[in-house]
Amino acid sequence: MESKKRVSVIGSGSWATAIAKILHESQPSIGWYIREKEIIDHLKKYRHNPHYLSSVQFDLNKLQISHNINETIENSDILVFVVPASYIKVWMEPLNVSLDNKFIVSAIKGIVPEDDSTIAEYFNRTHNIPYDQIGIVSGPSHAEEVALERLSYLTFSCKDLNNARTIASLFESHYIKTNVATDIYGTEYSAVLKNIYALAAGIAHGLGYGDNFLSVLISNAQLEIERFLKETHPSTRNLNTSAYLGDLLVTAYSQFSRNRTFGAMIGKGYSVKSTIMEMNMVAEGYNASKCINEINSKHNVKMPIADAVYNILYENISPAIEMKLLTDKLK
Repeated sequence: MESKKRVSVIGSGSWATAIAKILHESQPSIGWYIREKEIIDHLKKYRHNPHYLSSVQFDLNKLQISHNINETIENSDILVFVVPASYIKVWMEPLNVSLDNKFIVSAIKGIVPEDDSTIAEYFNRTHNIPYDQIGIVSGPSHAEEVALERLSYLTFSCKDLNNARTIASLFESHYIKTNVATDIYGTEYSAVLKNIYALAAGIAHGLGYGDNFLSVLISNAQLEIERFLKETHPSTRNLNTSAYLGDLLVTAYSQFSRNRTFGAMIGKGYSVKSTIMEMNMVAEGYNASKCINEINSKHNVKMPIADAVYNILYENISPAIEMKLLTDKLK
């Protein structure tokens, strides 16, 4: 892949805004597809997203903002998708141009609920994009810290390491360091699973469990990720690197983690419905919990923490009872 490619961001949430910030600072210009016309109007007038990371100011001369996804795609070579996994099909509904010869980069950390597919699988199956033309961006990184330009690390996974290096080079800056890898499946599923375990950490915190227990919970969560990946897609991978363990840790412990926040509200007694209504952002772990439960029904991997989260969210089991039962299954 050539390094001089036209890049566009698809999405308007906090992580999409953070990625747009990174790319518009490192590139001569970028495209940005946003569905909500009111956000576009606000951006053009005030130079910031009115809903997310409003402290980030954009140079409008370097942005090609559009309300037309077909226009953005036609004028792009590399498309960075940053929308909630549960809404990817809604965002793609207006599409009537070909994605052939486009390189798809997913910064989405979730599963498409109706299909139980990762984003890479969705683009491959639905839009016939070869896996050679798909890349995955993984953390550990929170949008809020990117907005503050605190040092962050991103890992870029592509089947071809040279493609990973090319994509990574687009994001490098004084506050973004990059790593490259070829484990598309592992990094994507690890990013999905860590959101479920961040929910578990939040539930435990909301119930009053302390750091001692949380450390045991997260170390066991890492073992569940290892067992799941080994069973479903065995490969040589080091799960102690930042794209795996680092991403799990920051999502489980950080004050910026929406999944941990979601879980903490559940642990404090909020219903799932009221928690969803209260939060202004999508917690990917909620939908992922159901999807992983369905996927694992075919593999029977031992995943007591993921099972506990599913039971709390979808089987209406008391968080206090379920977490108490879980404590006897951890080591």
